[in-house]
Amino acid sequence: MRENEVAHLVIGAALEVHRALGPGLLEAAYATCLCRELSLRGLVYETEVPVAVEYKGEVVSVAYRADLLVEHCVLVELKAVDRVGSVHKAQLLTYLRMTGRKLGVLINFNSILLKDGIFRIVNGL
Repeated sequence: MRENEVAHLVIGAALEVHRALGPGLLEAAYATCLCRELSLRGLVYETEVPVAVEYKGEVVSVAYRADLLVEHCVLVELKAVDRVGSVHKAQLLTYLRMTGRKLGVLINFNSILLKDGIFRIVNGL
């Protein structure tokens, strides 16, 4: 499945960034470095992807912005927080539903071991 392959590549790129930088920086630093790593790996991505919301028949065109969309199929939400809460996972699931995407990856770079800060969020896979 394409989404799973892309998610695997994104996670590998995030591990490389975390290996080089470690925890403790601001989210923006990790986002910039992850984009560089995705480029080096030949992956196509968009940043600050607008997510529209329909509310009572009206579309709010830019209600939210997702951090990354990789290869047009995997949404990536980045964090640099002490602890990932259920609200962070719900946020990504909402983005997935609103964009019609099936797979997202939530990455918290403020983890001692990055594997403990990576969460796959699925929407109907």
